[in-house]
Amino acid sequence: MADPDEVSQEFDRFSVRSKLFAPASAERAFAVFTGSLADWWVREYTWSGPAALAELGVEPRAGGMLYEIGPYGFRGDWGRVLTWDPPRRLVFSWQLGPDRVPVPDPARASEVEVLFLPEGPERTRVEVEHRYFDRHGAAAEGYRKALTAGWHELLCRYLATVARSGS
Repeated sequence: MADPDEVSQEFDRFSVRSKLFAPASAERAFAVFTGSLADWWVREYTWSGPAALAELGVEPRAGGMLYEIGPYGFRGDWGRVLTWDPPRRLVFSWQLGPDRVPVPDPARASEVEVLFLPEGPERTRVEVEHRYFDRHGAAAEGYRKALTAGWHELLCRYLATVARSGS
């Protein structure tokens, strides 16, 4: 995992914003974020769990799904791509509630925006904002607190994966 100090965060009641610098071009940083999700996502954060998770991915297009495939081929969709603009921007709905139950109604889903901002040929500022936690109802503030820690761990793992992918 990357050094925890490499991911800075700020938050308010219903959003968390994370910033990090990936040692890669924007193209590679975007590709690792979207195409290598299974390499850096915490397997314990999935429905299937580490032992049964078969696949984790993003369908690369607006309207595509963020999904996992678990035991017996069971597929769980947990987000929808709202904006697919490689290598600059990705926006997706977060359709899991605080109890980890799917939230099919997009009006009750939070949203994640990821920006990939080139700072040089092999350095990209990555900004991740998870917002609209208020859409998750009464447990929104606790959910935002939990996912503030969750995103920090995920993004440290993402940074380590980007670093490895360039070697």
